[in-house]
Amino acid sequence: MTQTPAQIEAALERILPRVDKPGRYTGGEYNQIVKKWDDIDFKVALAFPDIYDIGMSNLGLMIFYDLINKHRNLLAERVYSPWTDMEAILRQQEIPIFSLESKRAIRDFDLLGISLPYEQLFTNALNLLDLAGMPVRSLDRDASCPLVVAGGHACYNPEPMAPFIDVFVIGEGEEALLKIIGMMRAARHLDRETQLRYIAQIEGCYVPRFYDVSYHDDGAVQAITPNQPEAPPKVLKTIVPVLPPPVTDFIIPFVETVHNRAPIEIMRGCTRGCRFCHAGMVTRPVRERPVAEVLDAMDKILESAGYEEIALLSLSSSDYTNVLELTKQIGERYGRLGLSISLPSLRIETVSTQLMDNLGGSRRGSFTLAPEAASERMRRTINKFVTHEQLLETAREIYKRNWRTIKLYFMIGHPTETMADVEAIIELARAVLFVGREYHGKKASVNVGVSTFIPKPHTPFQWEAMDAPENVVAKLERLKKKMRGPGLRLRWNDPKESAFEGFLSRGDRRMAEGVELAWRKGAKFDAWREHYNEDAWNEALDELGLSPTFYTHRRRRIDEVFPWEHIDVAVTKKFLAQDYLMSQAQETRVDCRDQCFACGILPKLKELRRETADDAWACPPVPTRKHHNSQ
Repeated sequence: MTQTPAQIEAALERILPRVDKPGRYTGGEYNQIVKKWDDIDFKVALAFPDIYDIGMSNLGLMIFYDLINKHRNLLAERVYSPWTDMEAILRQQEIPIFSLESKRAIRDFDLLGISLPYEQLFTNALNLLDLAGMPVRSLDRDASCPLVVAGGHACYNPEPMAPFIDVFVIGEGEEALLKIIGMMRAARHLDRETQLRYIAQIEGCYVPRFYDVSYHDDGAVQAITPNQPEAPPKVLKTIVPVLPPPVTDFIIPFVETVHNRAPIEIMRGCTRGCRFCHAGMVTRPVRERPVAEVLDAMDKILESAGYEEIALLSLSSSDYTNVLELTKQIGERYGRLGLSISLPSLRIETVSTQLMDNLGGSRRGSFTLAPEAASERMRRTINKFVTHEQLLETAREIYKRNWRTIKLYFMIGHPTETMADVEAIIELARAVLFVGREYHGKKASVNVGVSTFIPKPHTPFQWEAMDAPENVVAKLERLKKKMRGPGLRLRWNDPKESAFEGFLSRGDRRMAEGVELAWRKGAKFDAWREHYNEDAWNEALDELGLSPTFYTHRRRRIDEVFPWEHIDVAVTKKFLAQDYLMSQAQETRVDCRDQCFACGILPKLKELRRETADDAWACPPVPTRKHHNSQ
């Protein structure tokens, strides 16, 4: 399948008129970066294993593209999964998958970086390796192949992809990836095994082949042990002390993408401690971007890209210390331009009236809140407690400021949940709608989104089981039957999709055999409902004797060894276990900006960054602040 860029370009001229959305494969967009191939010492292909339309909106890939290309002797180019029509032609004509910028085959690069933000991309990642003409298993690749590095939130349990990836970056990759590149440049004359021995010593780098897994007779993991002296017993996540400068020269896509906006990360990490939230646990500690840096980035984005919407991203945007100052200055500086500001992940108890007023100029017709549970009992259980009065008062202030639609997001299947807790979703939605009608009459509406709880790794609920499928279906049927009437709209996730995500996110290394066999049976684009091949997965797991129920619907012993036991996210298992037991008693923890609960992050930070002044690692890293609806 080896072909030159000129041959690939010539083939594309014949192929592109025959495929849907040829702009996915041409490259040449405004703000793309093209360097002289022969002048560059080390080349990186950055892959998002889904189609261009989705991958172009992935902030992680944007960050690494920007970061690597800022170095004179480094080059980064983009790769996305071809859609089924394009893949069929590539395979038929034996054309390898290629980068958009230079049309180079992936095997021409020194490193292939794969972004895995969610588990449904696993089979696509194998498909991408195969389309590149490379063996899918790490042990079958030598130094003639690019080093395959993966990172992203799905890699905090790397075991279902362990045989296929050379190196996982656990944690934040901005520094780790550059260290890997530096090591590879120095060790490029060595064999792959020796290269990996050096890389295994880099902070946050997990080399799966250097670890062995044993199992108890009941199928649970017995131990995960290093088999090489270079491999640490636990791989501690890597953390960047200060957020790197935000991306401002965004590539302008040729086709419509899933998010047509420019994202700026204003804060990383969260101190709220929601017990179901994987991201909130693994991204600690909180680091905030200064207001001046955000505004400067906005200036540059408007100049270089001309977006009409800016998304200010974080896990809990209204907890950003200077959110009022930031939104006020944005209104003053850009209000006349009609620029739309998206501020996702607003918490009910910290959405102040002033913040609503500041956002008023950029409203787009709806305001989103995520109570996650509708009964106060369940909100205590999941540690996202607000009273009904707080929620309804927040809704009142939103409708009062001329928003006509409120979106409410909930999960069903929480631990200890009853049907009464599910029916509380209906009652709460109607109560919010009643408030809206006081201000907008029949034009007021409430959109309710419902997803299914998944007990994710590294969370207090990792010991819990997923709710039984028949229970989830019954709960959804109750919601569909009763969530009716003018002004109410219900959307829900397919419980089968959640169960699929559940067993992949909780799988051990044996699950990797299932991933590969399902892919060989035709599974790919698992995140696409119309392409999810349930038969392929069922056949693969049956042949291997693997039961999804074992991974998803079994409560864990408190002392059980998890498949991700050797991955250290700097939040201790002891803390998570304490919080899990507190959930059973419906005990809550306050925001840890207000009280430290010794989760484990602070001593790990001091251990990691001894050269950094202690005050840079204060935990919490920002002053305590409170702003409520009464302001």
